[in-house]
Amino acid sequence: MNDTYKIYMIRYARQDRNRPANFYGGDPHDTPMPIDYFNWVITNDERTFVVDTGFDAAGAIRRGREMLKPIDTGLAALGLRPDTIENVIITHMHYDHAGNTEMFPAARYHIQESEMSFVTGKCMCHELLRHPFEEEDVVAMVRKVFAGRVDFYDGDYEIAPGISLHRIGGHSRGLQSVRVKTARGPVVLASDAAHYYEHLEQDRAFAVFENLSDLLEGYRILRRLAPTPQHIVPGHDPQVFQRYPAAENMEGWAVRVDLPPIR
Repeated sequence: MNDTYKIYMIRYARQDRNRPANFYGGDPHDTPMPIDYFNWVITNDERTFVVDTGFDAAGAIRRGREMLKPIDTGLAALGLRPDTIENVIITHMHYDHAGNTEMFPAARYHIQESEMSFVTGKCMCHELLRHPFEEEDVVAMVRKVFAGRVDFYDGDYEIAPGISLHRIGGHSRGLQSVRVKTARGPVVLASDAAHYYEHLEQDRAFAVFENLSDLLEGYRILRRLAPTPQHIVPGHDPQVFQRYPAAENMEGWAVRVDLPPIR
């Protein structure tokens, strides 16, 4: 059906870290809790959307991350060429979600108006607020605005049959999650509205946020959007590799989150 999709969650980078780095206020258990970096492909026979565009090798070095397979390599494994992608959803403008946009010369970009206002306004005068962003990513998106290639949204919006955007904020002012109709029901790609399963399950916050109240209220929004907790997919949790089946020929690299969890 033209409103039902497959969803590929593709890991492109990672970083070793311990638990205190992943929780606001730290954590008493100073044990390993690595973070993975993903982008997503939503696709059916009629249309394909890329969700987030990651960072490049230079960005990995600058931020101390380990690049595994660049974004375009993951797309190629699915038989996709970046220069033919027509639609890119940017969940928010943090460095690990909004780089590499030059790879997609034919794409329209879908972003919350509040996110662009945030990253081009007075808040970026403060290092604590601008640290998760890359200047060149913001400038590149401004250029796309002037080229007429950006669609802005103010809140919730269905951008294609079976695909809707939902502004949540919290982690970044205009962060949006994506709800996708699949054969197992609506799947909510939380992006950074929930970094790890543990954040959502225990009402705990990731260490980076713009508004703590909005972040915590975001968990309620995610739960309302999903028929069950198993239909919410966090944005950075390596546990997805244990919970979801691997994409064909992409074991340890990509999973199919449109399919039912395997545990």
